[in-house]
Amino acid sequence: MDPSEHISPQIVDGWARALAPVRRYHQHRVEGMEHMPKEGPALLVIHHSLATYDGFLFAMAAYEEIGRLPTALGDDLIFKMPMLGNLARQSGIYPASPKAGYALLKAGRMLFVSPGGMWESLRPSEEARSVRWEGRQGFCRLALRAQVPLIFIACPAADDIFTVRKSRITDAVYKHFKVPLPFVKGRRGTPVPRPIALTHYVSPPLVPPVHDPAKEEAQIAALHQEACAMMQALLSR
Repeated sequence: MDPSEHISPQIVDGWARALAPVRRYHQHRVEGMEHMPKEGPALLVIHHSLATYDGFLFAMAAYEEIGRLPTALGDDLIFKMPMLGNLARQSGIYPASPKAGYALLKAGRMLFVSPGGMWESLRPSEEARSVRWEGRQGFCRLALRAQVPLIFIACPAADDIFTVRKSRITDAVYKHFKVPLPFVKGRRGTPVPRPIALTHYVSPPLVPPVHDPAKEEAQIAALHQEACAMMQALLSR
């Protein structure tokens, strides 16, 4: 699908120029790009690091390799900030909802989701390379109902860009206000990201079973268990 159908060429070019030095800084590369579909819908399930921008690096690499840019579902907090929300929409990021996700997949899009969301990104360094998907089964429900494959994408080294301190304050602020307040340090103890070499790993597609409404909850539970295992395997590389 031509990215100009949902993202303007000017926005694509702007992101490419902005990310070029970041890609060089992190020596970014991808293994498993052959698993990305050249056409048709797919649910791209990405692990959420605190750095966040690693997902954009992957999206640009996918565009260069297969000529497709994923759309994405973003955290509500993004759209509460007018300037950031406008940029997100122009970049193909939509407010997260099952209805929006289903419509995008049925329109043939590759759709980025991060089941762990902001909560996953706030993991302390003691929990590096792990998933926080407990109770987060919505992406499995979406893939099952839309009958699209899930493709898992992880960048284990992204958890090394910052050291994240375990903090009750961080947990409490997120729990009550859904706002990130991490205590972090990067290069030489500053907020500057460390120049860690980043490699994204892409899994083969996981095709959901034929949807059976009478057994939906059991199908979702089984799919979620397999999804967690596949993502953890990528993070262990």
